[in-house]
Formats: sequence, C-alpha cells, structure tokens
Amino acid sequence: MVAITPALFETPGEAERGFDGLRAGAAELTARITHVRDGIGWIWVIPGSRGLPEVRSSRAYERYATCQNAFRRFVVLLAKQPARELPGRAVSSRRPDGR
Repeated sequence: MVAITPALFETPGEAERGFDGLRAGAAELTARITHVRDGIGWIWVIPGSRGLPEVRSSRAYERYATCQNAFRRFVVLLAKQPARELPGRAVSSRRPDGR
C-alpha cells in the first residue's frame, strides 16, 4: 500500500473510475507536503475538490525530502499501472474488426 483515500466508494466501479482519473492525470499531479498533526513526520497529500484530500501517503516519513521522493515514486508507479478489469464488468465478445 502506497497511498490511501478518505473517499468512500459505493461500488468497485466507482473506485476504479477514481483510480482511472488519478492514473490519467498522473503527470500533472502535485502534492502538498505537510507535517502530521499527532506525531512526528511528514505526509504528502493530493488536494481534491473543495480542498479535501483526494489521496495521501499511507504513512508518515521522518524527513521532508524522503516524503518528496515517496510522492515522486507514487506518481511513477501510478502512471505505470495498466487498466484493470473488474469482476462483473461487461466484456464484449466481438473482435476489434466488429465480427
């Protein structure tokens, strides 16, 4: 686990769409690095709508620079993730040529 989201998704499809949105915009993501409230360390946060966090690091990092590097690695990993097929999603039996 490299990141968590505070969002609650009703279905696996909603979660997948949220992940697809992050993956599609991976190159433009920016993070806010902040000190944790109740403890020692730093976390990265990707702000979402209305200033609420969309995604954040799954753990705190002891050093600010380590947190920055962790965010950069997250972006690289995110961009490399292939689209996944969810159970229950309709799969077309047609070939790409329409037959």
